[in-house]
Amino acid sequence: MLNEVVFFDTLRQGLWVAVIISFPILSVALLAGVTVGLFQALTSIQELTLTFVPKLAAIVVVFWLSMGFMTQTLVAFFHDRLIPLIIGG
Repeated sequence: MLNEVVFFDTLRQGLWVAVIISFPILSVALLAGVTVGLFQALTSIQELTLTFVPKLAAIVVVFWLSMGFMTQTLVAFFHDRLIPLIIGG
């Protein structure tokens, strides 16, 4: 049976894995948004696609580059933490 300590520890580790996995994409989205916002403020160009397209392109590139890291992190979490709980170990 799963007691509260194991449950909350597994939940905490799962949330930490989610933070680690999402950090590259969110940081690049923030950097691209600030850069485009600064460019728009300096040039007075207020085009909606100018904010959307570069940010989307940066997110797609970083997602493609970090897919291996994300997959390895999730698989390690499942193998080290969730599968032993499912088996009962």
